Amino acid sequence: MDYNTLNTKMENAITHYEKELASIRTSRASTSMLDNIIVDAYNSKTPISQLANISVPDSSTLTIQVWDNSLIKNIETAIIESNLGINPQSDGNIIRLPIPKLSEERRLELTKIASQYSENAKISIRNIRRDSIDEYKIAEKEKEISQDDLKKHTSEIQKITDDFTKKIEEIAHAKKNEILTV
Repeated sequence: MDYNTLNTKMENAITHYEKELASIRTSRASTSMLDNIIVDAYNSKTPISQLANISVPDSSTLTIQVWDNSLIKNIETAIIESNLGINPQSDGNIIRLPIPKLSEERRLELTKIASQYSENAKISIRNIRRDSIDEYKIAEKEKEISQDDLKKHTSEIQKITDDFTKKIEEIAHAKKNEILTV
């Protein structure tokens, strides 16, 4: 495995992590809050974004313009069951999601969820590191590279891993500050 592949895999892990964090709601309305909500529609599981237009008319409201009105109840149910802590309000055509201000307790709960996502991302990065180092160990066993090369590659991989772990911690710190900001 070359370092470009290693970097690409670790970048993908970071991207996935950022998408997970974006789904954690803060006090501001954001369409990404609904990214992980899956709706039972037409006998299959479908993301909300494929069933409706989602917009942010103001900082404390989301609106969902459903394309097929027969799905409004399903979408409302999916939102209620999603654990976002938002109660949808429907007028028959549009679903409005008023984003309530977060209580201190809920903020702390959300920071714990963010920490969990952060830990999962770090585990993912470490697994990529382990797989990469294992490839070099196999190459060394098969006499394709020397022990010195193995040590050099191992320390380079560790350096890359440390950089990505630091990036995860910076992202996590920024998200926790965003959640805790009233």
